[in-house]
Amino acid sequence: MAVLGMGGFFFRARDPEALAGWYRAHLGVGAGCSADPQVAPNIHTWTAQGGPMVFAPFPADSDYFAADKTFMINFRVSDLDGMLADLRAANVAVITRAEWDHPEVGRFARIHDPEGNAIELWEPPL
Repeated sequence: MAVLGMGGFFFRARDPEALAGWYRAHLGVGAGCSADPQVAPNIHTWTAQGGPMVFAPFPADSDYFAADKTFMINFRVSDLDGMLADLRAANVAVITRAEWDHPEVGRFARIHDPEGNAIELWEPPL
């Protein structure tokens, strides 16, 4: 028997309510959000759209994200340019690097939440 998918992602925060509000406001992620227009929001969960997800431990000495963090969230998006424009308009710092993008894998950008956790935004190729 195999796992069917992610059921949740839990992490510590200095101010959980404020951080949850930041994710809802800037990324549409968290309780009360639905990425699927066919599914009404639920006050307790976030409904994501199905699709590919990478689950991969990184080497302890990786420099792909901050050494003092044990995780990096990667969110799949459908309009990276539009999302980056919205984030920049909200004064969220956005990092892009040409070497992150690969036609066969997709395009990437990086932001950080108010507590310094890395968030990778991934637009898969069409």
